[in-house]
Amino acid sequence: QVQVTESGGGLVQAGGSLRLSCAASGRISSFNVMAWYRQAPGKEREVVATIVGGGITNYADFVKGRFTISRDKAFKVVYLQMNSLQPEDTAVYYCRLGVRSLSEGFWGQGTQVTVSS
Repeated sequence: QVQVTESGGGLVQAGGSLRLSCAASGRISSFNVMAWYRQAPGKEREVVATIVGGGITNYADFVKGRFTISRDKAFKVVYLQMNSLQPEDTAVYYCRLGVRSLSEGFWGQGTQVTVSS
């Protein structure tokens, strides 16, 4: 059994910052592929950022230069530092952790991020 839990969401004004965390517990000792997604009301879930293996990162164009994904040394916690937040960043943010790939990864329950104008 693997449990994935996000935290750090909340309400922030435009231009503000939040740091999301996602931690795993259970039978798997580490995750090679870690990612953040988000889903805004009425929209499909979309990938925000990924981090793989030794630290190779990739970002969606709409967050480049504003968000930073990172992980702990044990490959069990992933973070998302979000700066210069805008109202269009309002969404439920989910993390997904995979041992070999995201397609077989584990989802968290999501954390709400609301950015007011």
